[in-house]
Amino acid sequence: MIMKWFKRIAIVFGVLLAILIALPFFISLNDYIPRIEKEASAKLKEPVSIKSIKFAVLPLPHLTIGRITVGKTDDIKVETVTVTPDLISLLGSTKVIKSIEIHSLILTQNALGKIPAWSKPDDTKPPQQQPQVRVESIRLVNALVRHDKASFGPFDARVSLNSKGEPEDALITTQDGKLKASVKPDKSHYLIDASAKSWTLPTGPAIVFDELVIKGVATLNDADFSQVSAKLYGGTVNGTATAGWQKGLQFKGNFDVNQVELKSLVPLLAPGANMSGKLTAKPVFSVSAADANQLMSALRLDTPFNVQNGVLHGVDIKQAATNLIKQGAGGGETDFDQLSGHLNMEGNAFRFTQVKIASGVLAADGNVNISPKKELSGRINAQVKALGTSANVPLNVAGTIDSPLLYPTGGSMAGAAIGTMLMPGVGTGLGAKAGQAIENLFGKKEEKKR
Repeated sequence: MIMKWFKRIAIVFGVLLAILIALPFFISLNDYIPRIEKEASAKLKEPVSIKSIKFAVLPLPHLTIGRITVGKTDDIKVETVTVTPDLISLLGSTKVIKSIEIHSLILTQNALGKIPAWSKPDDTKPPQQQPQVRVESIRLVNALVRHDKASFGPFDARVSLNSKGEPEDALITTQDGKLKASVKPDKSHYLIDASAKSWTLPTGPAIVFDELVIKGVATLNDADFSQVSAKLYGGTVNGTATAGWQKGLQFKGNFDVNQVELKSLVPLLAPGANMSGKLTAKPVFSVSAADANQLMSALRLDTPFNVQNGVLHGVDIKQAATNLIKQGAGGGETDFDQLSGHLNMEGNAFRFTQVKIASGVLAADGNVNISPKKELSGRINAQVKALGTSANVPLNVAGTIDSPLLYPTGGSMAGAAIGTMLMPGVGTGLGAKAGQAIENLFGKKEEKKR
C-alpha cells in the first residue's frame, strides 16, 4: 500500500517537473520586446534592437535575450545575454540578479566614445537608498573591441559587485592567455595590475613584448602607472606613464631603454628603414589626441640615443666619401661600432642632431631630418682614414628612408677636382682633403641659400 502511494507521489512530481520544463515554450515573452526596446532606446538615446527573449527553468531559472544591437551603425552587438535571478528576492523590494552572462560582445570605436554618457546616472529620478535591482556578478565571454583596423580580443572578463552594486574586483583575460589584467577598487581609486607574455600591441606598430608588467592607480578620468617594465627584442624597458581620457586621450611618460635590438623593431616604427644594433635611450614622450587614430601623428618624443655594433643598411658612407658621384651614391651598408646622437620626434617628422658614427677607418658627424613624407635631408661630414692620411668630406643627405642618397657638396667636388690634378691616380677621396679650405668657403654660401 505504501509503495503505491510513493509511486503516485513520484508520478505527480514528474508531471509537475515536466510542466515546469515545458511551460516556457507556451509563454511568449517576445511580446515584451517592443516595450523593452523603447525604454532602452530612451535611456541610451540610441536605437536598440532585440531579436528574441526566452525563459528556461533548467539548470536554474534564467532569461536569455538574443541578438542585441545598439546604435544606428550597430556600435554594440551581442549574441546572447543570460540573466539568472535570485527567485526569492523577486518577492522583496530589491530584486537580486545572481549573474549576467554576455556572450560574443562586439564593441566598436563609436561605442567607446559614447559609454561615459550612457553610464551617467539619471538626475531626473529621486535618489534611493538601495537600488531596486542589484547585480552580483557580470561575465563577458568571447568579447571583442574593434578600433578602426585594429582589435583587442577575443577576451573573457568577470566583474564581482558588492551589496551596494559597486564593483569589488574585475579580471580580464585574453582567450589565448597572453594578457591578464585585474582591477580592484581602493577607496576612490582602482588598483591596476596587468601582465603579458608574447603579446602584440593591438593598435599602432605591431611591437611584440616577451614580457610586460604594468601597475598603477586609476580613476574614472585618468590613470597613473608607477611601474611599466618590459622585455622585448633582447633588451629591457622600464619607466612610468600617465594617461587621461576625460577630454580625448592624453599620455605622457619617460622610459629607460637598454640593449634593445633594432633589426626587427626599426621596420615596425619606420617602415622602409633597415638598421641593426643594440639601442640604449632615455625617451620622454607626450601625446594628446581626440581619439586613438590620431595618437601616432600627435606623438612628441625627445631622447638621447646610443646604438652599438650595428649596421646602417641602404647607404655606404665610406664609399660615398671616397668615390664622389655627382648624381649621388646609394645602396650598400655602413658597419659601425657606435652611433649616437639626439632624436626629436613630432608626429611623423624626425630630427636627428649631434649624430656621430665611429667605425674603424670611418668617423662621421652631422644632422639628418626625416619629413612626414619619409623624405631625407641634412648633412654628414665623413672622415675616412686611408694610406696614413684622412679626408674630411661633407656630404648632403637626400632621398627617402627606403632609398637614401649621399651627394657631395659643391665645395667637396671642387676640392676633389683640385686634389686629383695635384695627385693624379691617388683618388678623389684623398684629393678632397686638398680642397677642404674651398669647401669651407663654398659651404658657408650654400648654408645661406638653404
